[in-house]
Amino acid sequence: MTSTRSVRTTSSTARSAKPARRLGRVSFVGTGPGDPGLLTVRAVELIRAADVIVVESPDHRALVNGVLADADASGVPDRPESPLVVDGGRTDTGARMTHAARGRLVVKQAKSAGLVVRLLTGDPWLDASGPEEALACVKAGVAFEVVPGVSSATAVAAYAGVPLTTRTQGEVAIVHVGQNKIDWSLYATDQTLVLVGDVRSIDAVAAALVAAGRCGDTPAAITRVGTTTAQSTVVSTLDRIATDVAASEMAGSGVTVVGEVVGLREQLDWFETKPLFGWQVLVPRTKEQAGPLMARLRTHGAVPEEVPTISVEAPRNPQQMVKAIRGLVEGRYEWIGFTSVNAVRAVREKFEEYGLDARAFSGLKIAAVGESTAQAIATWGIKPDLVPSGEQSAAGLLADWPPFDDLLDPINRVFLPRADIATETLVAGLQELGWEVEDVTAYRTVRAAPPPAATREAIKAGSFDAVVFTSSSTVRNLVGIAGKPHPSTVIACIGPATAKTAEEHGLRVDVLADSPSAAVLADALADFGAQRRVGFLEAGDPVARPSQLRPTARRKAT
Repeated sequence: MTSTRSVRTTSSTARSAKPARRLGRVSFVGTGPGDPGLLTVRAVELIRAADVIVVESPDHRALVNGVLADADASGVPDRPESPLVVDGGRTDTGARMTHAARGRLVVKQAKSAGLVVRLLTGDPWLDASGPEEALACVKAGVAFEVVPGVSSATAVAAYAGVPLTTRTQGEVAIVHVGQNKIDWSLYATDQTLVLVGDVRSIDAVAAALVAAGRCGDTPAAITRVGTTTAQSTVVSTLDRIATDVAASEMAGSGVTVVGEVVGLREQLDWFETKPLFGWQVLVPRTKEQAGPLMARLRTHGAVPEEVPTISVEAPRNPQQMVKAIRGLVEGRYEWIGFTSVNAVRAVREKFEEYGLDARAFSGLKIAAVGESTAQAIATWGIKPDLVPSGEQSAAGLLADWPPFDDLLDPINRVFLPRADIATETLVAGLQELGWEVEDVTAYRTVRAAPPPAATREAIKAGSFDAVVFTSSSTVRNLVGIAGKPHPSTVIACIGPATAKTAEEHGLRVDVLADSPSAAVLADALADFGAQRRVGFLEAGDPVARPSQLRPTARRKAT
């Protein structure tokens, strides 16, 4: 019978032969023009799986950190170790790296084996030096793949509200303006022309196009930092674009569109007209809770900045929680009432510490103070038995809580894991309903350290357009560690209790959410911004952010 196993040879040739070293592979990944939301699914997968990531800008480092942080938050299985991030933008001396040098760098990293992800702004085959670096891989025998990205040429124009084609205009030319000599007579027709490059070159380019036969009154628009909330656009004509760009002090790389399609921007400008576009919004929350609110604000065009005002810490006496968790497992309680996401987290941490899981809640009724808390409980795979049908607060929860019935309820105890500074409203109300309440300190909220001096000055000087307060403690703590926001700053509060605290600290509340939800609060601020924008337009005034006005005193309520 012939064996299928390989046979080890003893020849001198075989003994001296060394196995070929396996090279890594390279993925050239387009990151799009700037907005992280434009990353492809494949790009995200590769960034999470990479052994080495070669970046070309600080924005890429931030993008990588964001993708990996989202993976951790989403429960993606942990990697053995974080990927090595290598700078492919500058040399050790600070000089800009050449295409050839980048190619050598990518090959060098690939020779250490594993997956090398090379991030390129825009699309690797259209906007960047991908082909040159890929040829270096071919020469070195390194396998590679290309993951297309959203091109800056098309995406920036779309975010500027300028379509590149219409039913009557279908011809488009994309030109990268750089060191290469360009025959502008090829673009002297009425085709749509997209120019990618340094905006300071527009003077020479516009003059060359006019000299080649393009009409001087042809519409033109230049967009800088496209697809981000720092985006700005100058609309003009070929014979005036250089003057208008200089007046706007615009500099750096940008995308210019030349052609009649620019005229449609007035109707199709959807991005820069978002209700909170460019607004600097301060989010004073605990770091763990700021994410969803900041994400929602970004959808409205805001630039949120988180300033930690509260630090969540373990209780000084952990034995109280230990005893309560033991009682929960032993069936001591009929109900457990969660009044915050932090309370859910504190109980879950104890469960993990003792090797418990959601089965420990078997036979127990679960109450949540609102939808956010209910969602936190849902990550356990559990649907709460009670969520307020009206106001999402302790009072709303109490209004729907059933009274103790000694015929229907075998146990009359309620486990209430809460913060050390929680009010007694819920405890007193449950006791009136006949329940015996074990009010347990599950965590402590303490004031965070003051933010940097520059942030404190920005808060007081009115550099922030709005502040969103999500609890009374965030109001007290922000004022305590950073001072009161400037009178021009819009104040938004998540509920009446928070608004009352803000007013007690001398702040005028401009926005009040209809329900205590981060999403509702962000949407309410966006509605305020939209109404404010309409007011400017109806008055014939240029739209300005609150920080650009900075009145000396806050207006009185009408």
